[in-house]
Amino acid sequence: MCAVVHNCPTEPYQSDNQELVKGWVRTHQNVLDAAIEKFGTVLPLGFDTIIQGEDNTDPKQQVKDFIKDDFENLKEKMEKVRGKQEFGVQISYDNKAMTDIVARESEEVGKLKEEMASQKPGMAYMYKQKIEKAVKGELEKSAEGYFKDFYGGIKNHVDDIKVEKAKSERDKTMLMNLSCLVLKERVEDLGNELERIDYMNGFSVRFTGPWPPYSFV
Repeated sequence: MCAVVHNCPTEPYQSDNQELVKGWVRTHQNVLDAAIEKFGTVLPLGFDTIIQGEDNTDPKQQVKDFIKDDFENLKEKMEKVRGKQEFGVQISYDNKAMTDIVARESEEVGKLKEEMASQKPGMAYMYKQKIEKAVKGELEKSAEGYFKDFYGGIKNHVDDIKVEKAKSERDKTMLMNLSCLVLKERVEDLGNELERIDYMNGFSVRFTGPWPPYSFV
């Protein structure tokens, strides 16, 4: 087992120049890609991970000691990710499309609409408020059901999975944000499952990778 390192100052890499920072990160990624191509299995460390000698210890010796002392743990992690890649999966739904689907298919909403049609203008406004509340409740219920369905389908094709924090989007709601650890020979199966979801009315899928398995080590 070995470490891929370079000599650098002990201060973190910092700059207000975003293009410069992006360049550093791309270089870090390029080194990881080259290491993976050469060695096959790599435990990635995040950009700006710096080991500095403590108590006058040579940093190179400190790296060697770390590998020696933590060898069994590192070996276990290596075996966990061997032959696997990390992919990002983000599934979102169009807010208007999903609201229309729920409003059209919900029995409760349909009943409220029928009742509203026979009401006076003042009462009709109250019913409109009830309908909006009912649609919101049905939408939350549907989203929960879709999440379970999609998660179960995706889990069948991955070795490990982590649920990340959903991000806000314009005109869309991110239903799930996943990091998936996938055997190389099963990536196509995962892609087929995501394609099925992507074809569903109102849904869109973003599939990124392969990445070094940051989320699983």
